[in-house]
Amino acid sequence: MSIRDWPDTERPREKLRARGSASLSDAELLAVFIGSGRRGTNAVDVGRTLLASAGGLKPLLLAPQRKSGLGPVTWCRVQAALEIGRRFLDSELREGEALTDPDASARYLKSRLTSYPYEVFACLFLDNRHRVIAFEELFRGTIDGASVHPREVVRHCLAHNAAAVIFAHNHPSGVAEPSAADRAITLRLRDALALVDIRVLDHFVIGTGAPTSLARRGWI
Repeated sequence: MSIRDWPDTERPREKLRARGSASLSDAELLAVFIGSGRRGTNAVDVGRTLLASAGGLKPLLLAPQRKSGLGPVTWCRVQAALEIGRRFLDSELREGEALTDPDASARYLKSRLTSYPYEVFACLFLDNRHRVIAFEELFRGTIDGASVHPREVVRHCLAHNAAAVIFAHNHPSGVAEPSAADRAITLRLRDALALVDIRVLDHFVIGTGAPTSLARRGWI
């Protein structure tokens, strides 16, 4: 059945306008980007097929265009929307007042690191009022690890004149459980930075679900 034949309240665009984007399913959100279906198939069903083929929304959105099943125009629209979301979160942190909400920083760091197929270690540099000075990806590794060098971290902190930092790294496996090595490097960095009066506020491990905070576990 064509989407035009659906009740107004169930059509993706009308549903979005009336009830907000959060009310749409993954397939319905894709249908908004796809625009029109294929012969004998509406846009929502096309979205469902693409999701099933890719194994979910995240792998579909992160796939290169040639493997995604999306047309080049739709793929570009989706990638542009993802980047707009990242930049919105970036501006929210940069333009806001003191960073006092750990969940806000966790959401931002997840948006920046979750898409990498290899491990990335990053840092939010903060001033003495905990306002964001800069975000940097400091080290890149492989699918199961990245080498982190405290000396380089200290150098970057001093270059930004940071008073405090929040670290984050992703686990490409999707499992956000900190390893013994994660805990060990966090303590090494904490001790190294303490020598130059820079505080480590947190270290987030990014996976497929909610980021894990080492500070909340009492490991910093």
